[in-house]
Amino acid sequence: MEFAKYQGLGNDFVIVDGRSGSPIEPNGAQVRQLCDRRLGIGADGVILALPPRQGGDLRMRIFNGDGSEPEMCGNGIRCLARFVADQHQGVCPDTLTIETMAGPMGARLQDQGQVTVDMGEPRLEPAAIPTTLGVDARQVVAERLLVIGQVLEVTAVSMGNPHVVIPVADVAQVDLEQLGPALETHPAFPNRTNVHFLQVLSDQHHRLRTWERGVGPTMACGTGACAAVVAARLLGLGQRKARVTLPGGTLTVHWRDDNHVFMTGPAQRTFVGQVVLDALGAEAENEATGDTEAVAQAKAMAFLANTSLDEMLELAANSLAQRTQRRGGPPVNPPGEPVPDWDHRGH
Repeated sequence: MEFAKYQGLGNDFVIVDGRSGSPIEPNGAQVRQLCDRRLGIGADGVILALPPRQGGDLRMRIFNGDGSEPEMCGNGIRCLARFVADQHQGVCPDTLTIETMAGPMGARLQDQGQVTVDMGEPRLEPAAIPTTLGVDARQVVAERLLVIGQVLEVTAVSMGNPHVVIPVADVAQVDLEQLGPALETHPAFPNRTNVHFLQVLSDQHHRLRTWERGVGPTMACGTGACAAVVAARLLGLGQRKARVTLPGGTLTVHWRDDNHVFMTGPAQRTFVGQVVLDALGAEAENEATGDTEAVAQAKAMAFLANTSLDEMLELAANSLAQRTQRRGGPPVNPPGEPVPDWDHRGH
């Protein structure tokens, strides 16, 4: 399977082109291994570029690093737009309509690798987020929520996927590793939620730290930056247009008067390559089903049953000889062969 690796402010994705022919769709275990930074390619998520179904230019499916499938990803859609442009070597239309689970999104290619995306309208009603907070209200703004012994004031926004924004004095002082997963899986958010801690630097500049649903801490979150600007405006802390600085860099977000949120930021290809998905899938399946130990034991028993003692001794001797040579020592002769004279220098 051919793939391309792209990143937007350090939020990185494996992109697979399935627009022609039968697309390859990895299962959850394969996604987890593809995203593993030691055992796979390494990424925050996997994006599939697919044929459109509703009149757009293409369709996007995205999978988080844990194998779950979110509705939308702002950094991901910018990376996908840049991927399509790179595939067409500059003859791509300036504006692409990309179908997502959150609806069609318009992406406009800008100069110097920048991409602007019409993220649509924010959804503020509790049922649309979804959340059990503020069920009798039109918006969930500064709602008090008990989280592992702390009372936090949270504002919830959906940008096609759920977000909760918590203003703080200094994002660097937040225990993200503790509060992030506790908020993500809080019963108040039945579909889980992305979590953002917001520091207001000015009414047009915010700093954000993110715990992304199904991923954990990330360098950037495009939909989260949009949700943060909307939340800051609802709280009276910011203007409708602001810069949002994340660990990976800065996005510009504009909540326009027509209620659409536009996000502008970079997207860049880092490398391309190939991966054998079938082999990866076999290992992933064993891992997912807990059969790794059983498979290894079965292989060992089969080896013992089909190998004589003399063959085992010969294999052991050959293995010792190979290991000794790799370490720079004198060769160990197989059984039955004469041992040469070696001086103290190994000559």
